[in-house]
Amino acid sequence: MTRALPAFIPSPTTGVWHLGPFPIRAYALCILAGIVVAVWITGRRLVDRGHPRELAIDISAWAVPFGIVGGRLYHVITTPQPYFGQGGHPIRAFYIWEGGLGIWGAVALGAVGAWIGARRQGVSFLDFIDAAAPGVALAQALGRWGNWFNNELYGRPTTLPWGLTIHEWDQSAGHAVRDAAGHPIVLGTFHPTFLYESLWCLLLALVLVLADRRFALRRGQVFGLYVVGYPLGRVVFELMRSDEANHILGLRVNVWTSIVVFLLGLVIVWRSRRHDVAVADHAASQHPE
Repeated sequence: MTRALPAFIPSPTTGVWHLGPFPIRAYALCILAGIVVAVWITGRRLVDRGHPRELAIDISAWAVPFGIVGGRLYHVITTPQPYFGQGGHPIRAFYIWEGGLGIWGAVALGAVGAWIGARRQGVSFLDFIDAAAPGVALAQALGRWGNWFNNELYGRPTTLPWGLTIHEWDQSAGHAVRDAAGHPIVLGTFHPTFLYESLWCLLLALVLVLADRRFALRRGQVFGLYVVGYPLGRVVFELMRSDEANHILGLRVNVWTSIVVFLLGLVIVWRSRRHDVAVADHAASQHPE
């Protein structure tokens, strides 16, 4: 145990409360709050695109479950040791409430669910993901506070005045480990990378909304800008983190994923532009002056 330096940001010593026999986990509440905000914002933005607000709920009923499954799959695949390594428990791979959702898998499989839902509702998939993009960024901003409650995903040690106090954590129990005197054991003071990423996602959401209002973006480009913008910040925060992670060629797996997703976002932005140009050219050829 090390003595923590004075820090401006404390961390909770518990992330779960019990309502009778039922555990209420802060991580799950943060994720749920993010989903509610994202669906609400998507509904408002769908109206601006000429669609009923209620479609946000109908399509999200497909996107959200797919996204949760995708987020958990990505986490388990890229961090298999706690479940399939020495001393691991495979059944815990299903314990989503203990934390462990990878945003990359959540967005990827969530998009598949949104595509299915949009087709069933007769809505343009590109319209939906453009409407949803800022809300998804805000959902991520809220979801990162679940990591704060779990005392996880922090950066390297720091003496900065906004350093974050981190406790030794019992993940299954959802609270800090305590010493013989009953005091929470402090590991040290670290960069609050959860907060950095939360603020980055808030900024990204604002940029997406302003860009959508100010520029004549084509279908799919708002979502493409989200896919480009998020990994720009994530790769920085990932390099700051000090928690255990698997590496490829000396870099954390999520750094490589950030690079790949950034390049994919550029492709989405470019192909959205080419798609709309092709549609316009086809329409002009069908109705010559």
